[in-house]
Amino acid sequence: MQKPLIIAVAGGSSSGKTTVVEKIMANLGDYPVIVIKHDDYYKDQSAMSMEERRAVNYDHPFSIDNDLFYKQLKMLISGQPIEKPTYDFVNLTRALATELVNPAKIIILEGILIMEETRIRNLADIKIFVECDDDLRFIRRLQRDIKERGRTMDSVINQYINTVKPMHYAFVKPTKRYADIIIPNDYSNDVAVDIINAKILSIINK
Repeated sequence: MQKPLIIAVAGGSSSGKTTVVEKIMANLGDYPVIVIKHDDYYKDQSAMSMEERRAVNYDHPFSIDNDLFYKQLKMLISGQPIEKPTYDFVNLTRALATELVNPAKIIILEGILIMEETRIRNLADIKIFVECDDDLRFIRRLQRDIKERGRTMDSVINQYINTVKPMHYAFVKPTKRYADIIIPNDYSNDVAVDIINAKILSIINK
């Protein structure tokens, strides 16, 4: 069995990773591709109080269950389906529901820390880092967390200052050195995405 093509898409919080992934998928048409979000592998915190959950540093690598992520990624590579966890961002813990994910010829991995873990990084065939201005990322995050995750403005600002920004410079941004392609996402990234898709097609058509 041929190993699936694995694409890792990293970058800071609200840098535009999902937009880049969606553009890549749109250009692939009906080609079998799956997206695995690193965020779904946040550790289960159901035994903790809500106050304790709010105090967790979600931008530190220790907040992610990389052992499970790596195990399930290896299963997909070997042709086995997985029961992927899902995460409840309102209640800040792993959701009860899981998602059945079947193997595919292309696997896209997305997350701020996706290239920080050596085991995962070494499985990726194409590594992409999405770069974006800090102020723009903060504005996007503020809008998203208030609208979609039920956060208050003060809580988003405090989290950004205390953990998101320092962890970005400690753990996220340094992984840019592992990237094969760096995409500036302050403006249109269509040319970069076209180059990526050309590379993907050249690999899968061999």
